[in-house]
Amino acid sequence: MRIEDVKKICVIGAGNMGHQIALSAALAGFKVSCTDISLQMLQKAEEFARTYLPERVSKGKLTQQMADQGLSNISFTQSLEEAAGDADFVIEAAVEMINVKRKLFADLDRITPPQAILATNSSFIVSSKIADATKRPDKVCNMHFFNPALVMKLVEVVQGPHTSMETAQLTMDLCEKMGKNGVLLKKEIYGFLVNRILAALHHEAQFLADMGIATPEEIDVAVTNALGHPMGPFRLLDFTGIDLAYYIGMERYQETQDPKDKPSPLIVEKFAKGEWGRKTKKGFYAYE
Repeated sequence: MRIEDVKKICVIGAGNMGHQIALSAALAGFKVSCTDISLQMLQKAEEFARTYLPERVSKGKLTQQMADQGLSNISFTQSLEEAAGDADFVIEAAVEMINVKRKLFADLDRITPPQAILATNSSFIVSSKIADATKRPDKVCNMHFFNPALVMKLVEVVQGPHTSMETAQLTMDLCEKMGKNGVLLKKEIYGFLVNRILAALHHEAQFLADMGIATPEEIDVAVTNALGHPMGPFRLLDFTGIDLAYYIGMERYQETQDPKDKPSPLIVEKFAKGEWGRKTKKGFYAYE
């Protein structure tokens, strides 16, 4: 299959990442069906599309025609069969739990056309842990977008040992069609490129806060002012989701059984309180 053959994209998950990936693909001219088990999430995603596009037009970032076309290209449904049944390319952006992803990919293998590519947006669960849930492991890969997906240009494409060169190249071509800068990793590695570097920073920042050496706010001030980062590690955690950091840490710990891979006590405390960042209006910072 070539990029010219990709007409419809299915995005699974209408959360912060999923609905932005879906809208990015719709703006690039693809027919897109965004699906989620939560009707509330789908309604929020559709409302976002209907408010975001006019805002971009008013700022001169999009023409009215581009916005109208993007909105007409995207649809929202709770039915996985409806969303994926005729999809040429699937991007899964569900919760970072391997058992959930494996079931989804088994269902997708049954539902989608045999030539469809099945990609996961995960950057911590490599696709080789999911591919054998399907009968098409050569068509399974990681396609990792960054948050916010409508703005961030980088996409990490990972060619696992099971992934064909055709699948990897098609995924890279899709990045280009969506106006993204794709980088191809020819080997799987936990955390890929960017998140391995970020993980080292976050691990040290959380250690310093857990030890009471400095507060999260003070650490953010140090990182933004001395290192020139646009956002400190704790503000970034609020933005990406403290719940996501918790799930990723627990998945990694269950795999390695290494205590150093456990989520930081600070992350565990925030997760237990339901203070997950911007999505819950409170994390390390408060949001109105």
